[in-house]
Amino acid sequence: MQHRAPQFPMTALSNLDYCTSRFQAKRRDSRVIHVGNVAIGGHQPIRIQSMTTTNTQDVDATVAQTLALAEAGCEIVRITAPNKDAARALGEISKKLRAAKCDVPLVADIHFLPSAAMEAALHVEKVRINPGNYADKKKFAVLEYTDAAYAEELERLHQAFSPIVLRCKELGRAMRIGTNHGSLSDRLMNRYGDSPLGMVESALEFIRIAESHNYHDICLSMKASNPKVMIEAYRLTAARMAEEGMNYPLHLGVTEAGDGEDARVKSAIGIGTLLNDGLGDTIRVSLTEDPIYEVPVARDLADKAMALWNQQAERPLLAETKDSINPFDFNRRTTRVIELGPKCSIGGDVVPAVIIKTQHPISATSEIIQDVCRTQSSLKESKLEGLQVEINSSGDLAAFTGLHEALHSVIQAFVLELSDAVDLTDLEAFEWPEDGLAGITLLQHIEKEDAYYATNLLQFCRQKGFNFAIDCQADALRDEIGAQLAPMGSANLILTSGVSAGGGPSESANHPVGSYRSLAQAAQAFVPNAPIWIRNTLSNTLEPKDFYSNRLLESSILSGALLCDGIGDVISIETEPLLEKATTLAYNILQGARARITKTEFVACPSCGRTLFDLQSVTQTIRSRTDHLKGVTIAIMGCIVNGPGEMADADFGYVGGAPAKINLYVGKQCVKYNVPAEQALDRLIDLIKEHGKWVEPS
Repeated sequence: MQHRAPQFPMTALSNLDYCTSRFQAKRRDSRVIHVGNVAIGGHQPIRIQSMTTTNTQDVDATVAQTLALAEAGCEIVRITAPNKDAARALGEISKKLRAAKCDVPLVADIHFLPSAAMEAALHVEKVRINPGNYADKKKFAVLEYTDAAYAEELERLHQAFSPIVLRCKELGRAMRIGTNHGSLSDRLMNRYGDSPLGMVESALEFIRIAESHNYHDICLSMKASNPKVMIEAYRLTAARMAEEGMNYPLHLGVTEAGDGEDARVKSAIGIGTLLNDGLGDTIRVSLTEDPIYEVPVARDLADKAMALWNQQAERPLLAETKDSINPFDFNRRTTRVIELGPKCSIGGDVVPAVIIKTQHPISATSEIIQDVCRTQSSLKESKLEGLQVEINSSGDLAAFTGLHEALHSVIQAFVLELSDAVDLTDLEAFEWPEDGLAGITLLQHIEKEDAYYATNLLQFCRQKGFNFAIDCQADALRDEIGAQLAPMGSANLILTSGVSAGGGPSESANHPVGSYRSLAQAAQAFVPNAPIWIRNTLSNTLEPKDFYSNRLLESSILSGALLCDGIGDVISIETEPLLEKATTLAYNILQGARARITKTEFVACPSCGRTLFDLQSVTQTIRSRTDHLKGVTIAIMGCIVNGPGEMADADFGYVGGAPAKINLYVGKQCVKYNVPAEQALDRLIDLIKEHGKWVEPS
């Protein structure tokens, strides 16, 4: 058959629609495919997946881990098949699972060997193919492909991929075309670069081959270790599929997310952002931990999304569905610089600041002081920059004097959250501290009918040299408040939407991400360069299950989604009573969204049957020696299955090359082969020193 090489220019990416609405979470319409007895896509629930970490040829161990995953609620289990022997073992694994009355569908994870894929399809319900590794070249060769040469490569790909398509069609097997960032073929790399668009076009090539055989039981994944790359790739996938009349379901995941809170934050940012956009039919949270711990995190994310989608489905589609942000090009929203305190600024090119709210009443001055001092002394780079306290009466204002006197040399900025019981006359009558005055921001929720009061409060703040953070909804800004504020400009003005997010009649109720996007869009007409403060509060949680869920996942989804869109100049965690934990979480979210780097970034794969060392213990050991290296990214990979390009964002790589042997990388280049495992960490540190990125831990 004839294969046409891609022609340029295609439709401008910024004009593509990837979701129904940027302000409402309307679920993307996808076709339904079946993986054994589990349906994916359409109106089906979001399905939870994980992957075994055992050696596939150790049949009993793999069966035991699969049973444990199914018992934990995993609905689809993936097992690696690196060769034909492992692929044959899938048959025995499947028999033993069915004999144990476990009908969880199995997925064979295939990379390099078409022969392994052909064997695996005989035994499992689904086959995962990585386009960059399957019968394609990846030698990082720099070539100029003519359209004719490109078409020849596509013809060769058609011949190589067709047999597994035809076998899956014959046997009724589903297929996942799973593209990974960094594992693109030379052909795609030379035409598109190591880009999200290249990832998408790689998958579409394989889909076109499958469709030429009238095979459609396909889902797609576009995984990357960088949540921003992953988000862009999935959005482009949805947009490009819509452009070509395709509607295959999507499997979401942030690959090589690592372990602990960092990994859960990154996963929530990537997966949660897309679910808020209405994208996603099945998910996996990849952790460098026992895979059983992946399941509850994924379940929490899925339940939140399904609750949001069901709630949003009852609301009519708003007339306005798009904002001025280009969702495929992460540029930070342009804002003016505002001084929160003597040494703390927000807006412009300044990294987002961190404000933490104390849960103590302001009268508990000694407790607040102890918490703040303990937090500031225990954290390294992640300092608490702003302290937020509730002011519920004029008496609370008086208590602020003592708190300010004690902490103004420790805290760079104070935020006074004013209740409705505190009005302008109370503020004017109060004798504000003068000596050593640290920055003060007044925060108050304003309804649209209080627009005149808002302008008077802003005027008062300017007279005092304070900032004013106005908490309001987008419809209030559009209808009343914006018209009052516009003549005054945005100097000293901060916008936020932390109370009753999405509560207005024209808003996307209880959809916090949509509410903040709407607020940023409404600001364009009145105060276009006012900084925006992302408040993580109990009022803007989606599906509160437990404290952990609210604190970590909800905050990561809301803040991460907005930061990746370029919205947000300051964030606050107001759902965590412990200042130290709240501060750490805020910085972890900023790091996960690549908005502010304060520590080492670890890219660690979640282990599988290909892994050549104990990833969990090795990752912890490497972290213990290197986690003080601010701005350095280290990849820890059990093998090189996805190619060195998988470490596209990493400065250094620690990769299993053979049993008890480690290969060390600088970027994509392997510089040390087969280093004995007991020496590898020291040699890695030597490499970091050689490249001038080592500092001694304090």
